Amino acid sequence: MEGAAPPALTMAQAEKYGVATVGFVKDGAYVWNDFTSFIACYDFVASVFRTAEDYAALAEAYLLELAAANTIYSELFISPDHGEAVGLSPDDYVGGLAVGILSAKQKTGIECRMVIIGERHLGPENVLARAKWAARFDHPLVTGFNMAGEERMNRVADYAPAFDIVREAGLGLTIHAGELCGAFSVADALDLVKPSRIGHGVRAIEDADLVKRLADLGTVLEVCPGSNIALKVFPDYASHPLRRFVEAGVRVTLNSDDPPFFHTSLAQEYETASTVMGFSEDEINAMTRTAIEAAFVDEPTRQVLFGRL
Repeated sequence: MEGAAPPALTMAQAEKYGVATVGFVKDGAYVWNDFTSFIACYDFVASVFRTAEDYAALAEAYLLELAAANTIYSELFISPDHGEAVGLSPDDYVGGLAVGILSAKQKTGIECRMVIIGERHLGPENVLARAKWAARFDHPLVTGFNMAGEERMNRVADYAPAFDIVREAGLGLTIHAGELCGAFSVADALDLVKPSRIGHGVRAIEDADLVKRLADLGTVLEVCPGSNIALKVFPDYASHPLRRFVEAGVRVTLNSDDPPFFHTSLAQEYETASTVMGFSEDEINAMTRTAIEAAFVDEPTRQVLFGRL
């Protein structure tokens, strides 16, 4: 969620709390040059959202931006650890976001759900504790669990018990894999977590058997081309594997990741898929249908979304 904060809003929040933005925001844009500095910048942005009201304003601002581009559904990946880092309880963190979500829905009709994140770089015990909390936490807008953060730390096996807990609680499962680490990361996720979706997953292209396995399983890849290029996972759009995944029958969706950090938006990702990557309108519509099929929502809501599509 913090990764969607417009730089102007972040600067206003920093001024509100008397925090210097030097080194993190320059000329209205976030400043970073590699994954490590990106995480540092992200953590700085998160640090200037400190109250439930701050998070309500952030969620509403972002969802209104999406709705203005005719977005009908969004899932926000949210990290209660960021809230706790600034002294905000998980309940108040989620509660603030929910206020913003419901306000945006009232104004525009956009549907939104929240996916709780365990932060991989905070270690297996932290993610396990977050999973136990998520399994107990009962909120109608919290429908999934994810693990994100520094993919190069530890092994997927270290975190598998956390996913067992949230799976049993009925939450939808996705996991960040196959971005900075290779195909083995995706294979480990499939073997040990058995998620319905994988965040990124694009490095699976390095293993043809794994690509076929993804297609056979119907596992959905949450693909973020703009982010992949910005972080130099691939050098350019011509070498990005999205087309190869589609041709192999892998289910994919278009996503924006942390849009202002990567100078993109959900609308821009759709535009890029069309004008730069050469996908037809029918192919892009199929990706959107996949997004609704794979969304962590109840069936009545899913059918309403299909109707709106």
